Amino acid sequence: MDQGNTTFILVAAALVLLMTPGLAFFYGGLVKAKSVISMMMLSFGAIGLIGVLWVLYGYAIAFANNVGIDGVIGIDTGAIGLMSLLEVPEGAAFPPLAFAAFQATFAIITVALISGAIADRAKFGAWMVFAGIWATVVYFPVASWVFNFTLDPETLAFTDGGWITYGMQQTFGVGAIDFAGGTAVHINAGAAALALALVLGKRIGFAKGAHVPHNPPFVLLGAGLLWFGWFGFNAGSELAADGVAALAFINTIAAPAAALLAWLVVEKIKDGKPTSVGAASGAVSGLVAITPACASLTPVWAIVLGIVAGAVCALAVDLKFRLGFDDSLDVVGIHLVGGLVGTLYLGFFANGTGLIYSGELTQLMVQAIAAFAVMIYSFTLAFIIGLAIEKTMGFRVTEEDELAGIDPIVHGEEGYVLEATR
Repeated sequence: MDQGNTTFILVAAALVLLMTPGLAFFYGGLVKAKSVISMMMLSFGAIGLIGVLWVLYGYAIAFANNVGIDGVIGIDTGAIGLMSLLEVPEGAAFPPLAFAAFQATFAIITVALISGAIADRAKFGAWMVFAGIWATVVYFPVASWVFNFTLDPETLAFTDGGWITYGMQQTFGVGAIDFAGGTAVHINAGAAALALALVLGKRIGFAKGAHVPHNPPFVLLGAGLLWFGWFGFNAGSELAADGVAALAFINTIAAPAAALLAWLVVEKIKDGKPTSVGAASGAVSGLVAITPACASLTPVWAIVLGIVAGAVCALAVDLKFRLGFDDSLDVVGIHLVGGLVGTLYLGFFANGTGLIYSGELTQLMVQAIAAFAVMIYSFTLAFIIGLAIEKTMGFRVTEEDELAGIDPIVHGEEGYVLEATR
């Protein structure tokens, strides 16, 4: 067993787990002062619930080989409770539990991302019910489509796996490229966020400029923690401390840096001033876009991707005002749009197989199939689950509670308590 690579995977897993508290700060700074506890608790609730579900059966669904409908859905009963992973197989490069831990953090952050679309108006209990059902019927199977594979140790070729990677490779000669989760994480979460935004409806007073971030320093802190953890997200997906991981690492610097600059330029042209929230959002949009592509682009093409993603996402966040859906914290504009940009960009610029290298559109075709299949699947089921919860236990707080601020109503706490009021 390679102790160096084992250490690398475990450290990467810790970095990715840190992304969810980072997301809590990022989202928490964007909402009203009287909703900051509620907003951050949606992320911490995801850590608790999805962490448990992953151990109990999530891994068994996401990484079920030759069980059920091969390449689409199944459950490995031996992996329930991670029981079959307790022993390290002879000749294994790293303990199976290290990989399970790494993938657990992906499941957690994906669910937490969705919560930004329902800020200031969601019940915590309803969110937890949604999170558990959506993870079970959407994230775990989609993770299997993208991340599940069997690798021949001698030829280093895929011998089995999910339909998005291995399945389309068998059919079209190339599989979809998604190194660290452009489809499984960002498009998946962004589509679900759009569905929930439609189910819950608009916040009271929804209009451009009506809801101002209450704490931009929180937003910058959250973005910094997200960027720090993203090195584990992208480079760690190589599962080895090697040259591919190094390429993913440098691209995780280059693309978000370029996206940050592009967002600020667009913001300056549109609104006259570059903002701190824009800088943070630009960096995150670049991180989203580079996620599927980080190991398949040269650093220069990663910079170009960052510029495209930063500019496109800066424009996309205004779609909610034009189309009339209240995606509170721009999960759709950043994660869904950024995920689509990064995934489709590979069809043109992926090393070796992109259009500019191969002269063929096959890679673009399979990237589009993967992206839109995940988007449609996630949106449809999220809408059904969200609507069912809204019609039964209720998903949205009352108008009175929303206006008053939901922290004391839902959690009995306030984010900011002045000394004189104690």
